[in-house]
Amino acid sequence: MFLPKYPDNPTPPPAHTHTPADPVPVRRAAPQISISTGAVAAVLAGGVVLTALLAAVAVTAISVAIAAVVLRSMLRDQHRR
Repeated sequence: MFLPKYPDNPTPPPAHTHTPADPVPVRRAAPQISISTGAVAAVLAGGVVLTALLAAVAVTAISVAIAAVVLRSMLRDQHRR
């Protein structure tokens, strides 16, 4: 029942012929790019400035949110009296 069924006349495996692969394409050398130290310093300074601005925006947003919560609670207490 679970035995495999083999063909009566097995066919021989196909003969593979070796075909030569395409030759590796010649890679052109990439042009040399020289980066000056001034450019690196400018990128680093820009990154520091942007990071500082992002931190300032985050701190400002948190302080505004805290101020809003405090004002809201003060106004709620005033309306109850």
